[in-house]
Amino acid sequence: MTATRPVPAPDFVGYPEVRRGIRALLDGRPGTYRRPVPACPEWTVTDLLGHVTGIAERVLERHGGTPPPPAGEPTVPELLDRWDEVGFELDARLADAGGRSGEVMVMDAYTHELDLRAALGVPPPVEHAAWAPRFEVLVRGFSGSVAGRGLPPLRLRTTGGSTWTAGVGRPKASVTAPAHELYRALAGRRSLTQLAALEWSAAPGPWLPAFSWGPFVPPPRPGV
Repeated sequence: MTATRPVPAPDFVGYPEVRRGIRALLDGRPGTYRRPVPACPEWTVTDLLGHVTGIAERVLERHGGTPPPPAGEPTVPELLDRWDEVGFELDARLADAGGRSGEVMVMDAYTHELDLRAALGVPPPVEHAAWAPRFEVLVRGFSGSVAGRGLPPLRLRTTGGSTWTAGVGRPKASVTAPAHELYRALAGRRSLTQLAALEWSAAPGPWLPAFSWGPFVPPPRPGV
């Protein structure tokens, strides 16, 4: 995988920005807590927040920390406070580890911030410290899927000028999309129909199966 991209911010910078972003989305919006999140079938907004908080607790345990046990069924405000409490300690441990050991956790959290924004009808952020490094994680996973399936290498382009090569060797085709759309495509948030409708330099069919990788699978219906 090769790339031309901005220098990524470390995890301990991107992760607190995700927490601040999600808190800003939910503070003062109690009527949204039970709203479904279309990108995560069977989840509500509260379920999404419980997921990212639980992931943080497990990562802290792996880093040698001991998060306090939850008390009963926490409310959204309590989950936000708990995520920050665990996150503050994680930020310090990620910094001590060099700022890259939490890259999958931060990718998951940032992807779910985008899921939450879509569910609430809030546009994606214009700039975000987590964006560039999380894109790198997704491209790496997608690149492994392309290579693992024996597909020709594919050039990924954003309309803003960032480029990556997924697979090994000289690209045989390219796909171009706005940065947000390409990110959502790599994170399993775009249907096969939406993927095929991106700007391809060749017929997209051979590469569409590669968008199913790791935990990600294109949804049966178009994503927002």
